[in-house]
Amino acid sequence: MLDEMRNIVAVLIGKALEGDSNSAAILMAKCLPSIKAQAEKVNFDFDPSASISEQVAAVLDGVARGQLAPDVGRLIIDGIKSLSDVRASEELAARIEALEAASDARK
Repeated sequence: MLDEMRNIVAVLIGKALEGDSNSAAILMAKCLPSIKAQAEKVNFDFDPSASISEQVAAVLDGVARGQLAPDVGRLIIDGIKSLSDVRASEELAARIEALEAASDARK
């Protein structure tokens, strides 16, 4: 089977060198790693203790000033939203626990 695979690869290489773009694409896909987009590190004024709306406004301001690429700004805003959702869930759980404790104390 290994010999057959070597023959198949040799045929693909031959066809690719003759200009067959499908063969070249197959070889390139198997020989080269996929290129994945990677956001650059950014540095801009951001106050994590600010309100959620102020944090989002700071990101939008960074995009408007050219300190952040729009796609990076979107990623940061999505991260702020996710963190806000987690915090809201934690706060709700704490409030429920406090209400249950107060209810149990009255019994």
